[in-house]
Amino acid sequence: MQKTPADRILMLLKMRGEVTAALIAAELGITKEGARKHLLNLANQGLIESYARSEGIGRPSTYYCLSTLGLAKFPDSHADITVQLLQSIKQLLGENALDLLITDRESKVYQKYMNALSDTKSIEKTGYYCKQENGRGIYGRMEKEAESYLLIENHCPICAAATECQGFCRSELHNFQQLIGPSYSISRIEYIIENGSRCTYRITERK
Repeated sequence: MQKTPADRILMLLKMRGEVTAALIAAELGITKEGARKHLLNLANQGLIESYARSEGIGRPSTYYCLSTLGLAKFPDSHADITVQLLQSIKQLLGENALDLLITDRESKVYQKYMNALSDTKSIEKTGYYCKQENGRGIYGRMEKEAESYLLIENHCPICAAATECQGFCRSELHNFQQLIGPSYSISRIEYIIENGSRCTYRITERK
């Protein structure tokens, strides 16, 4: 199904976090005035918010980001039933059973990527992860930053489960460390469930 300009703008905001009308115009191949009209319509629907930012000499630039309502356009997958199941496991079987479940999932996820990436350099494995997981709703990407890399996940499709049990987040970080190998270290610097707009990991080569 072809996406409307509004859909494309919402996706762009989800991927970038914040954008200007000029950037939207460039990405969509439309005029700045056309971009502003779409942004005004989205703002009237309560899907986006705007704020001014001073960037040196001249007038402040206006940036746009998703509102809470806009973020809800990228829903958690089966959130309610997942949380209910996790709560039932803890109540009926105890925390240890939940830990075993997460450990088993971690092992299977790790093995899946190791099988697919056995001949791939370690740092490239996280880039492959982004490409594969985008189809499942993380909207992720890799960026080079000075002497490190950033692994950015713009959406968490299991956010409700991760909020209920942060073992899923620890498991993901552990898998990332295994995938990139001992030559690199990885740390989380932004966290969705701690009011971040995304989850971001910094990957640094060990000296």
